[in-house]
Amino acid sequence: QVQLVESGGGLVQPGGSLRLSCAASGTRLSINAVGWYRQAPGEQRELVAFIISSGSTNYADSVKGRFTISRDNAKNTVYLQMNSLKPEDTAVYYCYTRSQNYDYWGQGTQVTVSS
Repeated sequence: QVQLVESGGGLVQPGGSLRLSCAASGTRLSINAVGWYRQAPGEQRELVAFIISSGSTNYADSVKGRFTISRDNAKNTVYLQMNSLKPEDTAVYYCYTRSQNYDYWGQGTQVTVSS
């Protein structure tokens, strides 16, 4: 059974940084595409960044240059390094992967950017 567990969220001041982690079991993230999504109150869930098996990455325009997605194959974990955080980055962040034609989501981790 595939499980994704996010961690690393919290409260941070504007301009600060956080690193989110997505630890997987039941599947190897190194062979899957993995995405970080976020959902703010009253908004639709949106894709923030993703990484594919080759290591190629892609980002939403709103986070380019500030966020970095990476993967540690030995730990079977994907990270989202978030720098220069803004209040509009406030949301619940979710990790996503697809394995054997099934979609899997983590439980989400809250990120709040506020002074």
